[in-house]
Amino acid sequence: MKLPDPKELCQRLADAMRPQVAGDTVLVGIHTGGVWVAECLHGLLGLATPVGSVDTGYHRDDHRLGGSLKAGGRPSHLPFDVEGAHVVIVDDVLYTGRTIRAAMNELFDYGRPARVDLAVLVDRGGRELPVAASWCPHAMKLPASQVLVLEKDSDGTLSFSLSEK
Repeated sequence: MKLPDPKELCQRLADAMRPQVAGDTVLVGIHTGGVWVAECLHGLLGLATPVGSVDTGYHRDDHRLGGSLKAGGRPSHLPFDVEGAHVVIVDDVLYTGRTIRAAMNELFDYGRPARVDLAVLVDRGGRELPVAASWCPHAMKLPASQVLVLEKDSDGTLSFSLSEK
């Protein structure tokens, strides 16, 4: 199976977002892949406010299934006021919707945004919660046994890999 090119998807995502993103819009990437995508979008969209990041560990609901109740060691960093802001949560792959739910819970711990949108590179299907991306340049179907992972090599190049659970 040919996997999509993250650089191309970031460009398509930025192009789709541009008409609805103002200079005061803030991007919040979900650790780790979502932060990489948010950084790419930040440059392509020419936004002034630095990219924020959230770690969803404290808000995960899958601890009984092997998930973590504690943060993954990367504290959330929001270098702006969330209250009243237009926030775009950014992630690499949308699957069940549970990570997005956890990210919104973390975000609301910092304040009440005026609006929250979601931007992802790939929607792989398999939703368990009613979560949909505002912007998504690529959709694909994968069996539950496969994981699509965004990786970053030493020179900063992003690529997707596919592995078995």
